[in-house]
Parts: sequence; C-alpha cells; structure tokens
Amino acid sequence: MDRFRPKYVTFDCHGTLINFQMAEAARDLFGHLLDGPRMDEFIRNFQGYRLDEVLQDWKPYADVVHNALERTCRRNSVAFRAEDAETIYNRIPTWGPHPDVPEGLAKLAKEIPLVTLTNSMVAQIPSNVAKLGAPFHAVLTAEEAGAYKPHFKAFEYMFDMLGCGPEDITHVSSSFRHDLMSAYDLGIKSKVWVNRGHEPANPFYEYTEIRDVTLLPGVFGL
Repeated sequence: MDRFRPKYVTFDCHGTLINFQMAEAARDLFGHLLDGPRMDEFIRNFQGYRLDEVLQDWKPYADVVHNALERTCRRNSVAFRAEDAETIYNRIPTWGPHPDVPEGLAKLAKEIPLVTLTNSMVAQIPSNVAKLGAPFHAVLTAEEAGAYKPHFKAFEYMFDMLGCGPEDITHVSSSFRHDLMSAYDLGIKSKVWVNRGHEPANPFYEYTEIRDVTLLPGVFGL
C-alpha cells in the first residue's frame, strides 16, 4: 500500500511532545486551599481560560498565563497573586518530553524533516526542544507568527516559512481544539492525533490515531 510521504512532519509541542504540567503546577500552588473536586474544577477553568486568552489578539505568553490564572482565581474565590502566575510561567522551559517521544522522533528525523509550531515565545522554547532528543528543521513560535493556534494565521505563517502548502505536510497533535480542527479547516489532509487523554476522539476530523510517538514512524511505513 502506498503511504503519504510529506515534505515535513509538523508538530504541536507542549502537550503533544513536551509533558505540559500546568495541572501539576496549579496543584502545587493551590492544592492546600481547595479540596479534590474544587481543585479539579480549578484546573478545568485554568485550561479553559488559557484557550480563551490565546483566541484573543496576540500577547506575550506570560500575559496569557497571568490573565488566565487571575480569571480562574476570581471564578473559584481564591486570592490571586501575580507571583504565582510568574512561577508557573517560569516552570515551562524546565519541562521535558513524554517518555515515548525521543525514540519516535529520532527514528522519524532520519527520514523526514521535523518542524514544531508552538504556542510559545522565542526565548522560551529552545530549552524544551533541546530535551526532545531529535533534530528539528524549524522551530516556529506564536511570537513570530503574531498569533497563537488555533488561529489560522499561525498555520499560515508556518506554510510561508516552509515554502509549502497544506498538501505537503502531516500535522501531529494531541489537541483538536488547538490544532487538528484548524488543520482540517485549512485543508491539511494528513493529520495524526496522539491520544494523550486530553480530549475525546472526534473522527469527523479525519486523522490517524496513535497512542504514543513511538508509533509515528510506522504511519509513514518506516
């Protein structure tokens, strides 16, 4: 059977490749104030407000975290402290990959160039990417694009930088809301969903599902 061989395999970074530990950071800071169900609700709210913040006009990611945490604290009747938002933001570059990532990326990178399109800052992302264990052809950020995913502008910036179109890539993500829905709407036919348990399956968006990145080379027959 013929398999699609893209010019690039493009990735979401945080959550898909990097173990994005926002929930753990929130528990560390607020777990002593909230019982289990209320802490779970706090984490859900924090995730939702971060998405709402990136759907607005571009702002530095430190502001995204600050605003989302402030709104979450207000909703949950918890005192907000700016230093807590700063603490969470400063943790992000310290986070490393999911255990399955380095092996899968290293094998794939020998055959197809890897690119990450990340909702991150230029100064923030190199530490995360350095931990992935594979070379990347390009590391493209929301800061450079002037837009966060799921905005189309972020993907269009990636196409411009790579000199290619939706038909030339395979996009890989664990998130429908941030990546795969926009990828579908933009005409990216080749999509891979890494099922990290963040969101439920949604076959409407026409993707290949894998449980971890060690299986990604097999999608291309490697």
